Amino acid sequence: MDRVGEEILDKYGNHSKIIKYNNYEDITIEFDDGTQINGRYDVFKRGGLVHPFERTFYNKGYMGIGKYNTKDMAYRYWHSMLKRAYDTIEHNRYPNYIGCSVCEEWHDLQSFGKWYEDNYYEINGELMCLDKDILNKGNKIYSSETCIFVPNRINVLFTNCKKARGKYPLGVIKTKDRKYRARCSVYYKETNKSKNIELGRFNTPEEAFYAYKEFKEQYIKEVADEYKDKIPKKLYDAMYNYKVDIND
Repeated sequence: MDRVGEEILDKYGNHSKIIKYNNYEDITIEFDDGTQINGRYDVFKRGGLVHPFERTFYNKGYMGIGKYNTKDMAYRYWHSMLKRAYDTIEHNRYPNYIGCSVCEEWHDLQSFGKWYEDNYYEINGELMCLDKDILNKGNKIYSSETCIFVPNRINVLFTNCKKARGKYPLGVIKTKDRKYRARCSVYYKETNKSKNIELGRFNTPEEAFYAYKEFKEQYIKEVADEYKDKIPKKLYDAMYNYKVDIND
């Protein structure tokens, strides 16, 4: 059956028509602005062949035109990034993502996919995380200048859990006897588990924090040295120069 010329509006009101019909699973459609995409006839008929520049992901992201699609690993990182930046439900769960944004270039999956292809790496099967604020502390923008892939073990070193710890500085807990205890989580390869190391009890939260700060900064350097030949140099340098602040 020749279905060339059939027209429809996609889910977002964009008008398109079939300009080439090879078979049920292979058609080419064209939108009013001249953009062309391929797809299945049944998806077309239900308005599912959406204009590739329609911002269908959190009113920001769009698929674009290129080789990257929803089946690629790049898409998973891209979608998770948009979710962290723009999903209000995610912000209720993780308030530290409030105020984050994604650069305009990366609203296009194809642009992010190219950067992903050029920058992604793996280390002995470790989970890799897309990080935006190790290279630039306090950064809230996901972009090619600010982001880097890091193994999860390094990523969790910089998680501050501000919501969970309450009013006291990072690494500080108030004890029942009105003292302040400093402690830091350390990972042990032998057991593949992390354990809190007690760093002492102090009279003020500030004293406890500075004990934590000294230990944590040294521990980050030790982990950086352990990964030195496995991670990008700019990540290694950022870890070595990282400073823990009482307001973190």
